[in-house]
Amino acid sequence: MFNDLTDKKFILNGWLSIPNSFTAEAMSKMGWDSLTIDLQHGQNDYSTSISMLQAMSNSNIVPFARVPWNDPGIIMKMLDLGVLGIIAPMINNKKECENFVSYCNYPPIGQRSFGPMRAQLHFGSEYFKNANNNIITLAMIETAEAVENLDEILSVENLTGVYIGPADMSISYGLQPKFDVKEDPVFSNIKKIVAKAKAKGKIAGIHNGTSAYAKEMINLGYKFITISSDFRSMSSHAQNIVNEMKINNEDNSSVSSY
Repeated sequence: MFNDLTDKKFILNGWLSIPNSFTAEAMSKMGWDSLTIDLQHGQNDYSTSISMLQAMSNSNIVPFARVPWNDPGIIMKMLDLGVLGIIAPMINNKKECENFVSYCNYPPIGQRSFGPMRAQLHFGSEYFKNANNNIITLAMIETAEAVENLDEILSVENLTGVYIGPADMSISYGLQPKFDVKEDPVFSNIKKIVAKAKAKGKIAGIHNGTSAYAKEMINLGYKFITISSDFRSMSSHAQNIVNEMKINNEDNSSVSSY
């Protein structure tokens, strides 16, 4: 499924922070290429992920999970549930990246244990045969240490690509955490990372706050593009409605008081 998307200029990824199957189903109908269940900073866990993946299964969405940490237990359980991509946070060096890729692949490539109960139910009896060729591995680059070790991380065999966490990277360089960073050295790192990833034949992804900034990243060469999240989109839209109506209400009050 993911390989079918690589011919596109970019892959548009939605972000699921709300632990709800109806929200996941609604997001799966919006036209995203992929959806990521966030188990690190979102409110999701393994149990809520089951129903969310079931709700998404009637679409052509490629399911991802951002796991809480580079831990083999939760990585393998999420793969067994049927996600096709894993985003692992805080990958800072080659060894951590090698471990991450190993957790995602069956022997002889890696050390993933066999037991894909839902994955095999959903994808069919050929799941094991094709799994190592279909699983996407994205290592998060979000610290000064990771940037320093970028060349070694990108050299890891069977790593699909890297994914920038701009908030943590900003903190790592003494800046306030935020999306859509324009300040150096973070912005210069953003440009350097995509150039090096492309040179190594790896995909580069980044989390964006707005579509305007995302378009800039696409022009730089970023392929895997996340914009906002279900929670942020809902909150922002709701806040805009409330603010607009309050302004109208205040205007009417001033007129009627006359």
